[in-house]
Amino acid sequence: MREDRRTAESFGTDAQRYDHARPGYPEALVARILADLPGTDVLDVGCGTGIAARQFQAAGCTVLGVEPDARMADFARVHDVPVEVATFEAWQPGDRRFDAVVAAQSWHWVDPVAGTAKAAAVLRPGGRLAIFGHAYEPPAEVAEPFAAAYRRVAPDSPFSGQPARRPLDLYLAGYATIADQLRETAQFAEPEQWRFDWRQTYTRDQWLELLPTTGGLTRLRRDQLSEIFDAVGAAIDSLGGSFTMEYTTLAATAVRASTS
Repeated sequence: MREDRRTAESFGTDAQRYDHARPGYPEALVARILADLPGTDVLDVGCGTGIAARQFQAAGCTVLGVEPDARMADFARVHDVPVEVATFEAWQPGDRRFDAVVAAQSWHWVDPVAGTAKAAAVLRPGGRLAIFGHAYEPPAEVAEPFAAAYRRVAPDSPFSGQPARRPLDLYLAGYATIADQLRETAQFAEPEQWRFDWRQTYTRDQWLELLPTTGGLTRLRRDQLSEIFDAVGAAIDSLGGSFTMEYTTLAATAVRASTS
C-alpha cells in the first residue's frame, strides 16, 4: 500500500467529514504513551486532520504534525495543530528533537526502514515511538453486503479481493511485524505491544458518514458510492437501524535507547 500514493493522499477529499466521522483513540492509550517521558514534545506522523494530535494537546503536550496532504494539514491548522506538509521520509527536522513520535492509523503509508530510522533520529533518549491504530470489522450482516456491493461497482480495485471481515489475528500479526522492525534497528529498548478493547454504536447515518473516509472508498465515483450506500443502509435497517462495532486499538511501541 505504501506505493499507492494516490490512495494515501486521497483522504483530504473531504477533510471535514473525515474529522467528524473518524473515531478518536482511547485515553488510556494516550496516557500510557506519555507516562515516564523525558518531556512533552510530540511529533505526529501522518497527522491527518489532527484527531490524535488534539488528544495529545489536551493531555498537555506540544504537538507538531507532519502530513503529506495539504488539505488535511490546512484543516488541522485551523483547529490549532501546527503542521508541516511532507511525507515523513522527506520531512526535514533540522536540529529539532521530540519526546514522543506517534503515528495514528498512518504507519502503513510510511517506508518502515526509513521511517523507523528517522523516528529514532528525532527522539530524545528515553523518548517513545508509538505506532497505533484501530482494528475494526462491522458485523457480518453489514460487512457482507458491503463487500458484495464493492465487488460489483469496483471489480478492478485491489480492495475487491479482500474478505468481507478480516480476522483480528491479521491485525495482530501486522503489529508484531512492526515490533520486530523496531527490534532489528537496535536503537530501541525491547518493543511492547499494547491492546485496548472498546465498543461504539453506530446509527445508519453515522456509519454511512464514516464509510467514505476509508481507503477503499475515497477514490470512487458518486454513482459507485451510491450503490454501496444503498446496500449497506438496507443492511443496517434490517438490524433495526444501528449496530455495535467491537473496536480493538493496537499499538507497537518502544523507548529510544540511550545514545551515551
